[in-house]
Amino acid sequence: MASKPRLRHLRDACNCIRRPRTATTIPIRSFATEAPVAAQTNIESTDGVSKSQPRPTRQSNPLKDDAPILAPPPTSLRNAFPVPEHLRPPNVLTTLYAFPTLEPIKFLSYPSSHLHLPLRKDLLHRAVVFEADADRQGTASTKWRSEVHGSGRKIRPQKGTGSARLGDKKSPMLRGGGVAFGPKPRDFSTDLPRKIYDLAMRTALSYRFRRGQLVVVQDHLDIPVEFAFGEDGSKEAQLFRELDDRRIGHITDVTREILQELGWGRNDGGSTFVTRGERKNLALGIKELKTAGQLITAEDVEIRDLLKMKRVVMEQSALNYLLRNHQSDINPYGGFLFEPKGESVEGETA
Repeated sequence: MASKPRLRHLRDACNCIRRPRTATTIPIRSFATEAPVAAQTNIESTDGVSKSQPRPTRQSNPLKDDAPILAPPPTSLRNAFPVPEHLRPPNVLTTLYAFPTLEPIKFLSYPSSHLHLPLRKDLLHRAVVFEADADRQGTASTKWRSEVHGSGRKIRPQKGTGSARLGDKKSPMLRGGGVAFGPKPRDFSTDLPRKIYDLAMRTALSYRFRRGQLVVVQDHLDIPVEFAFGEDGSKEAQLFRELDDRRIGHITDVTREILQELGWGRNDGGSTFVTRGERKNLALGIKELKTAGQLITAEDVEIRDLLKMKRVVMEQSALNYLLRNHQSDINPYGGFLFEPKGESVEGETA
């Protein structure tokens, strides 16, 4: 015969099963917070909610009685959870702008595995530490007592003077002697798998893309400055230096005006410009403005450069170069490798 406590537990369990589902047991929204609208429609179809039927509503929210269960989350929570692989859209769209007018030209399509990855702070931290370790010179050097020039004669007798025992004058305890446990040239660089670094690079680009801080512009990004030296420049050689100073000042003023007009200047957090080749006017203007931003070529860009400033302004060919050269972690048989169309000799898209 079962005991009374056991019967009581069975009775409570049966009552819980018969109870109808309350608002606390109904899912409020999908955990795929980063999925766009197209992906959320797929989620609705997989959950069995037909488009012709009205969506079920929350039962215990007096403020939003008609809100759907799978309503998109607030803006501050859209990047809170990563999107599963099977819920990501096959491609994402970004706008190609003209510089410096920022006139939209067309949409560019990129794989979600390259430009729509969830935020991974652990990968970004490992990549930034890896880059910082590789930049350490490790050239500090000191001399041990065996490397100091001098005689090895004992300074004073071992006994009889009443003073402490001393050896030669190269002792680390004496001034001018060697250094005990001093620094020696060494290599501070650490190892990081190539696949992890490539995934961190695309994660940094995806982070900027989702926050709207990745601006893709046309190739040949440069300051449109046409400075005429005038007739005196070809006649008198002593005016070359003065004209060059005027040219530098003019390019700097134009660069400052453009950055302030676009909201990309120092007061707006600065901008990182990534180009595919050399841009003389833009490089000169950024160099004179200093804290307004930085200019880096696509071959020299690092992950910490993408995270340093407030936004990243990148040429289309530079973005294609980074995505094409940082996808070693993607399985070529089961994944989708990015291959830009129409590459020229300089590496810029046609």
